[in-house]
Amino acid sequence: MLIAKWFQKVYYGWFIVFFAGLGIFFSGPGQTYSNAQFIDQYINDFGWSRSEVSGLYSAATLVAGFVMIHIGKLIDRFGQRVMMVTVGSLFALACLFNSIVSSMWMLAVGFFLVRLLGQGSMSLIPNTLVAQWFIKKRGVAFSFMTLGSFASAMLFPIINTWLISTWDWQFAWRFWGITLLVVFVPIAFLGVRNKPELMGLEPDGQTDKPAKGLKLGTATASITEAEEDWTLKEAKRTRAFWAILVCVGIPAMVNTGITFHIISIFKSNGLSVEASAMVLSLMAVVGIPMSLISGYLTEKIKTNYLLLTIFIIEMVLLLLLLVTTHWWIAIIFGALWGVANGLERIALNVIWPVYFGRRHIGSINGWGVTMGVLGSAFGPLPFGVGFDIFHSYTPVLLLTLIFPIIGVVSALLAKKPVKSSIAG
Repeated sequence: MLIAKWFQKVYYGWFIVFFAGLGIFFSGPGQTYSNAQFIDQYINDFGWSRSEVSGLYSAATLVAGFVMIHIGKLIDRFGQRVMMVTVGSLFALACLFNSIVSSMWMLAVGFFLVRLLGQGSMSLIPNTLVAQWFIKKRGVAFSFMTLGSFASAMLFPIINTWLISTWDWQFAWRFWGITLLVVFVPIAFLGVRNKPELMGLEPDGQTDKPAKGLKLGTATASITEAEEDWTLKEAKRTRAFWAILVCVGIPAMVNTGITFHIISIFKSNGLSVEASAMVLSLMAVVGIPMSLISGYLTEKIKTNYLLLTIFIIEMVLLLLLLVTTHWWIAIIFGALWGVANGLERIALNVIWPVYFGRRHIGSINGWGVTMGVLGSAFGPLPFGVGFDIFHSYTPVLLLTLIFPIIGVVSALLAKKPVKSSIAG
């Protein structure tokens, strides 16, 4: 009885945050930190070269990025609940398909499916879902949702390694496919609701007591004043929209490039494989509390200023990699990287609904996720090619500084637009 009363008092949006975080967690099979555990298995079992497998992965990610634009439109049309159940089911089948890969064309299809459905769609849908349920508390809500992302990054490599070593890589893919079908899909079907208004609620948990002349589910005046709804066409006519896309793409490219090559970078600096693993773990550990802090910061500081901070830290990180020759410098690097990631994952999620509203968030944020996926596709290539040409990462890291500098300019240009200024 007491539990039932407690559930009635808790705003349902916080349950939505949990479901969204679960969705982010189960995007894991499509993320690079999970797929990396399978690369050597493909090479050893089928005799494919590392460049062949890496090339397929980049190409599949690139194609998936362009398709992501249409996923956002489908979210606006069918809603997050239908899309989460549908994508979750298809993602499970994609994992099962990857368990029977036996040729390069099958591997290409498998990579495309898990990148589209996992890395892209299973990240986009939760982001747009939380944006529907919160406005004033949106930063805090995204902070808690992001815990699913860090948990995924920490646990998937460990679980995959255990599954592969205990059984084999085929079993690991089947494990995630069945888990998605048995655990995630039923929870999404039973628990997810698209908007608070559908339950007689208001964003942030306000009691639905409509003023005279207002219908049930109509947003209160304060909510209406806090947020304007833009269409994708209107958003694309603003300077902020394109500046934000640049701010999304650059961290995705730089972070993926560093992550993909961090073992090699550290080796060239005289550090061990264990040091690189320590840095990746430290980044995730620091990122968790930082994401919670940054959620509150988004309520106090303009979002584009947070983006500006991210790019300044990114420049420091690239310079630090040039001199990371001792373990204590590696610790500083990992901690700073965690700070940047914590800020990035919140700020880049919050800025879309803050600037352009909730109504068309799927199609608008779909462009953002597309840019992120495209950035991650291009990230590893410059580092690899640069190292092959110069036999050192120093020229590549110095040239890469150009991108966060561009990010600083874009962040300053990404001021919140005024809808009346584009009318006509």
